[in-house]
Amino acid sequence: MNSVEPLLEGFRRFQQNYFSTEQNLYESLRHGQQPATLVIGCCDSRVHPPALMSSQPGEMFVVRNVANLVPPYDAANQHASVAAALEFAVLSLNVERIIVMGHAGCGGIRALMQRSTAVDSALSRWLDIAAPARDFVYRQHAGESGAQQIRRCEQASIMVSLNNLLSYPWIAERVDRGQLVLDGWYFDLHDGALWGYDAASKAFIALVCPLHNR
Repeated sequence: MNSVEPLLEGFRRFQQNYFSTEQNLYESLRHGQQPATLVIGCCDSRVHPPALMSSQPGEMFVVRNVANLVPPYDAANQHASVAAALEFAVLSLNVERIIVMGHAGCGGIRALMQRSTAVDSALSRWLDIAAPARDFVYRQHAGESGAQQIRRCEQASIMVSLNNLLSYPWIAERVDRGQLVLDGWYFDLHDGALWGYDAASKAFIALVCPLHNR
């Protein structure tokens, strides 16, 4: 079993960086939070939104789940973890931007495409949220390789989540009023690039190019 000591040492570094006399960031945060951005990211251990954007504590509200999915609005869902987080971030914290952040090499999307999860398991039911993305890829990109199709689905599932966000009445209302912006981002962990969905071209465009292309 792995030692817990590296985790404790990591906390000591965190403590020194944020609770020291010189840099007590939590002096201002202990009374509340006012993040401007909500990020819906994948729980993949390689994709950590605050680290990717060098965000400080208190700057970003983060929801993480398998394949960074947003279920459609359902007023009768009594155990809606993602919906509860959305409600708190939008209606209580008044975030101004929601980013759905997908990524390359997503194990959840691979499982969805390959139908490798147990039938009617918790994971398969969750991944069914992105079934429209899988079906789109099968229809529109049937001749591509398996790897290409998975990448297509990783990006298409971001669009499914963005559309599902607009099914929440209080999100759609704030978007219509210009009080809330929705973004779809895709982190390519193979080359370090960041892509964003561009509504005008209906495609993902490079927001930050790989280092070797600069």
